[in-house]
Amino acid sequence: MTRRLSTPERYQFGASVRSLLVPRFDPCGRFTGDEFWLAARTPAGPATLHLARDGAELVATAYGPGEEWIIDRADAIAGLRDDLTGFRDLVAANPLIKRLAGTFAGVRMPATGLVFRSVLRAVLEQKVTGKEAHRAYRMICKNLSDPAPGPVELMLPPDPAVIAATPYWAFHPFGVEQRRTQALQRAAVVAARLERCADPAEATKQLTALPGIGGWTAAEVVRVAFGDPDAVSVGDFHIPNTVAWALAGEARGTDERMLELLEPFRGHRGRVCDLLAHGGIGAPKFGPRMPIRSFARF
Repeated sequence: MTRRLSTPERYQFGASVRSLLVPRFDPCGRFTGDEFWLAARTPAGPATLHLARDGAELVATAYGPGEEWIIDRADAIAGLRDDLTGFRDLVAANPLIKRLAGTFAGVRMPATGLVFRSVLRAVLEQKVTGKEAHRAYRMICKNLSDPAPGPVELMLPPDPAVIAATPYWAFHPFGVEQRRTQALQRAAVVAARLERCADPAEATKQLTALPGIGGWTAAEVVRVAFGDPDAVSVGDFHIPNTVAWALAGEARGTDERMLELLEPFRGHRGRVCDLLAHGGIGAPKFGPRMPIRSFARF
């Protein structure tokens, strides 16, 4: 099943879709410059989406029982449903954000429509280094899932039912302790209900009602699953400092200060944070890095 997608002027393919994959290697997807592969468990069944550049268009091809579902969402997954209405006016008064918005005008926010897929990654990234979280994600996908349909060797994200039924201690060799495992399993039990959420507000309410899932995790999920441009990851280790440094010249910032500085950009606050990341802007670093721990022998 194939579909052709028109792209906006200056559209940046890689910068728009690469965030959907775990850095370096993702068992459930692949990006090679002009081609993007994504395996998913859709409401209609397993599917794999392939996006390839063809001049000013993207060619979307889908495989598997869920091919109709994922081909219908191909434009959203590529970020082509991202709505920037009013954003230019919001940033006009801030020279830095205005410049970044111009430089990265072709970067669009994807919206997968898949909640639990994002829950898995977000929960694993709670309170640990990215290296730990990404290693755990790879091991879980390799050991607790199935091959994806299609012509390339990819794994599907794990079935929520499998996550829910696996003893918490079985996640220790993957580097995941009991606290994160149980938060993930609580979400897995209600995964079907989470997938039916109509918008970011409903998904945030459902997610934060689960023990072990707070505002940071919910924001990470809705930004990807719904393409929510206003989702701010309150409680992040780096973002408050980055925002305070970029917008006020302050080397350190609290969540409260971050939200205060982002208020003029309401409706696109998460997009502003993403622009700072794309621009490589970060606060000065002081002190040692967070250590990498191992739960493998617990």
